[in-house]
Amino acid sequence: MRRKLMSMKHLRLAELLSQPEKYDTVVVRGWVRTFRANRFIALNDGSTIENLQCVVDFENTDESLLKKINSGAAVEIKGQLVESMGKGQSLEVMVETIKIVGEADPDLYPIQPKKHSFEFLREKAHLRVRTATFSAVMRIRSVLSFAIHQFFQDKGFCYVHTPIITGSDAEGAGEMFRVSVLDPQKPPIDDEGAVDFKQDFFGKETNLTVSGQLEAETYAQGLGNVYTFGPTFRAENSNTSRHLAEFWMIEPEMAFHDLDDNMDLAEEFIKYTLEYVLEKCEKDLAFLDQRLANEEKTKPQNQRSPMGLMEKIKFVVQNEFKRVSYTEAIDILKNSKPNKKKKFDYLIEEWGTDLQSEHERYLVEKHFNAPVILYDYPAKIKAFYMRMNEDQKTVRAMDILFPGIGEIVGGSQREERLEVLEKRIEELGIDAEELWWYLDLRRFGSTPHSGFGLGFERLVLFATGMSNIRDVIPFPRTPQNATF
Repeated sequence: MRRKLMSMKHLRLAELLSQPEKYDTVVVRGWVRTFRANRFIALNDGSTIENLQCVVDFENTDESLLKKINSGAAVEIKGQLVESMGKGQSLEVMVETIKIVGEADPDLYPIQPKKHSFEFLREKAHLRVRTATFSAVMRIRSVLSFAIHQFFQDKGFCYVHTPIITGSDAEGAGEMFRVSVLDPQKPPIDDEGAVDFKQDFFGKETNLTVSGQLEAETYAQGLGNVYTFGPTFRAENSNTSRHLAEFWMIEPEMAFHDLDDNMDLAEEFIKYTLEYVLEKCEKDLAFLDQRLANEEKTKPQNQRSPMGLMEKIKFVVQNEFKRVSYTEAIDILKNSKPNKKKKFDYLIEEWGTDLQSEHERYLVEKHFNAPVILYDYPAKIKAFYMRMNEDQKTVRAMDILFPGIGEIVGGSQREERLEVLEKRIEELGIDAEELWWYLDLRRFGSTPHSGFGLGFERLVLFATGMSNIRDVIPFPRTPQNATF
């Protein structure tokens, strides 16, 4: 029985391949991945990891046209959709007409059908999305973004756009990018010989934000539950595989929520987004899972990951997160074999130590064999806004730790007591006048409230199995690199 002939509209491959029984003659558009034997075009349009094989009748096709069918060329093809007789695909298109929409010179096009290193592809970030790996990563990134909004919207959270330009440093680290219109060669100088920022555009020193948290807190104290999801910036001169100068943050803030409420929400949120990706990105995940498995085979046995990509995602989704105090975690680490045998790069010797990724992964992957939420950290290693515990040594902070990645979420119950917050600000030498509006929240109708931050690229890194954070954002911004 012949399939129903549809109107001759251009079809996206994802739609076509999901319901091929609907179509007979089709029109498809995309980019040539490969062209073999002057006959077989592997076509991809970015909507799916799968290519569509298009079979050219080369004996009856103009030779000058055939010479233009190169990797990277954009084409429009009309033909009959049929069952494939060859291996590697179930369907193919018998080409009736082909139009070259955009040529690609084979001597210049850098993304040829061969294995390229990720380092090389970062130099071609404007074209790397045409590879199978990066197209899969970016589709998963898109789906994760939608899942984040879906989760919070379903729970009645209000999406708040916090400022990118700010006059405050939420983290207190001082690693911020300055925003200024002053002449860098001849800036105005005040009576004390310092740069006179009163003559700058905003009349004060301003920077790109490191976090939308403080501003989100103000809206939580009027709307109840809010979240931000936007770009943030850190001028940290770090070239590691885990750091970016520009990245995206998800930061919910909730009034009338304590630390336990915060941990409950964070666990539910992470599981929801990862379950959503498992459901919506099955083929992309299967491809990346196999890519990771092949990569692991090249490593020494003792350096291989104990879990595959899909296994790691399900490990997080299906396990209850283990909640452990910082103090208990320090005792576990101090008495662990890697610490006693001096296998850790950073030995745990005393309470108050800031944990490193190797410690976090040990707790998750070796000791508890489950995702871990650490809470009640020493105040001296945490930010000023975290609620002080009665012991006057620890604060109501929490971090969520994942296999293979370590910390992925950081949050806390915020300090709602005006006098305690003022004392903390004074102890840390922070200018209280700059935070007058933040302190007002404690003067007028203060409530217990909590929130957390999740670096979006860390989540994408985990969900795709990529090893370098520069490969999960379209155009990475790192020290000495702002190309594109």
